Amino acid sequence: QVHLVESGGGSVQAGGSLRLSCVASRYTYITPCLGWFRRTPGKEREGVAAISSGGGSTYYADSAKGRFTISRDNAKMTVFLQMNSLKPEDTAMYYCAASWSYGGDCRRTLNAGDFGSWGQGTQVTVSS
Repeated sequence: QVHLVESGGGSVQAGGSLRLSCVASRYTYITPCLGWFRRTPGKEREGVAAISSGGGSTYYADSAKGRFTISRDNAKMTVFLQMNSLKPEDTAMYYCAASWSYGGDCRRTLNAGDFGSWGQGTQVTVSS
């Protein structure tokens, strides 16, 4: 378990951009897969993107492909989500999460059950 703190959420108009950040308190002896998820009221939590421990593999939900970019800086224990061309349907609470289920690897299925540590979330609101 690690403590994760997200930041960077806010309100933007459609077509705008935001960059989310998430800092981990520690990594343990295995550098984890890090992911971003989002949730809107009345809907299931949705996987957005994930990045493997070394940053060599990234995975995206179809809704994020071509618009969002996940990256990480292990020296700063930080993961980022650059979101461009935002749409009103991107409005949600965004959470970062860490997974050790597969060592430092991720799975393209972006299954929330694989992630054991979660941040408190940062709200993103996109207006039309």
